[in-house]
Amino acid sequence: MNHLGIGIAILGVGIGLGLIGLGAMQGMARQPEAMSKLQINMLIALAFVELQGLLAFFVLPIMVK
Repeated sequence: MNHLGIGIAILGVGIGLGLIGLGAMQGMARQPEAMSKLQINMLIALAFVELQGLLAFFVLPIMVK
């Protein structure tokens, strides 16, 4: 059952990364002049979401035991 929770967490991270990329690409397509600001914000958001995935993958199994 523990592995199911980790899998769901990783699936959520994948969906979150995709939605962040989608939003950034749409914003860049609408306003190309704001591309550098959008890229910086996108990378910061991607880092936070990826951190949650790494914590779920590495820390959650240790805490459950």
